[in-house]
Amino acid sequence: MPPQGPQGPEGYAAAPPPGPPPRRPRKGMPVWAVLVTVLVVSLVSAGVGGYVGGIGAPAPEPTSDGPKLNTALPSDAPSRAPDTIAGVAQRVSPSVVSIQPSDRRQGGNGSGFVIEGDHVVTNYHVAGALEDGMEVVYGNGRSSPAEIVGTRPDSDLAVVKVERPQQVEPLEFGTSEDVTVGDQVIAIGAPLGLAGTVTTGIISAKDRQVALGEDGDRTDIDALQTDAAINPGNSGGPLVDLEGRVIGVNTAIATMGAAPGEQSGSIGLGFAIPSDRAEEVVQEIIDGGAAPGGGAGDEDGPGSEPSPGGD
Repeated sequence: MPPQGPQGPEGYAAAPPPGPPPRRPRKGMPVWAVLVTVLVVSLVSAGVGGYVGGIGAPAPEPTSDGPKLNTALPSDAPSRAPDTIAGVAQRVSPSVVSIQPSDRRQGGNGSGFVIEGDHVVTNYHVAGALEDGMEVVYGNGRSSPAEIVGTRPDSDLAVVKVERPQQVEPLEFGTSEDVTVGDQVIAIGAPLGLAGTVTTGIISAKDRQVALGEDGDRTDIDALQTDAAINPGNSGGPLVDLEGRVIGVNTAIATMGAAPGEQSGSIGLGFAIPSDRAEEVVQEIIDGGAAPGGGAGDEDGPGSEPSPGGD
C-alpha cells in the first residue's frame, strides 16, 4: 500500500531532517495526553498516496520523483533449514511481489503476494492509487501488467490479476486467531522500492483498533500489531509466521506527530489485517469476480471503484 517525502540520490528516500526536541508535558498533564499525537498512516512508498489515520488530509497523488524499484536480489544465497527465519524468507520471498505504476515516470510502489497462479493480494490503497495502470514485479526482476479484479475499501484489501504470471509457489493463509502476543513473525515486501526486504519481530498486540483514512472515508480494522520493521512500500505485503503462512496483510504504521502527507518510517509499531478476515474478503472478491465499479458492501459485487487519485 500509506505513503511521500524527500528523495535522495539514486531514488532512495532521504532520511528526514531531525525535528525540534519534543516538548515536555506540563506538570500534571496525564501521559495519555502526550500519546494522542500518535497518528496511524498507511504504508505506500513515496508518491503513491495512502491513508492518514485519525485526523489529516489525503496523501498527494503520484509524482515523478518516487523511489526507483530495486529488484537486484541475490540468487546464490546458501540454503537454510526451512524452520529458521532465513529458511522461511527463502521459501516465501519468491511469492512476494512489488506493485508499481505502469508509467515509470511516476514514483511509488506497494507490495503484494501470490495466492493463486495469476492472483495477487494487496491493499486497496495500493491498487486504488495505481488504477491508471500497474505492473507486478517478481523477485527475479521480471514484470507483467496487472489489472484490478476487485477491491474492498472497507477492509483495505484488493485482488489484482497478472497478465503473464511467473511460476511461483502460492502462499497460504494461516489462522490469525491462533496467533498470540510474543509469537515471532516475518514481514516481506518492497519498502522504499527495495524489493525482497525481510524484517522480523514479534506480535506485540492483537485486536488493536486502528483507524485508517479521513473522516467520511475512514476504515476501522482490528489489527495485529507487530514490532517487525515496516515502512512505506510494505503495504500489501505478507506478515508470515515461522511456517511461512500468511497471518496478516501489512497495511499501516504509527508515527509520532508526522504532518499529513509527510513520509514516515518505522518506529516499531506496525499493523496488519488479520489473515482470518483477509482470507474471507479475498475469497469473496475472487468468487464474486467483482470488477472496479461495484459498491462496497454490495452483496452482488464486493469490489468497488478506487477513488480518483488514490486514498
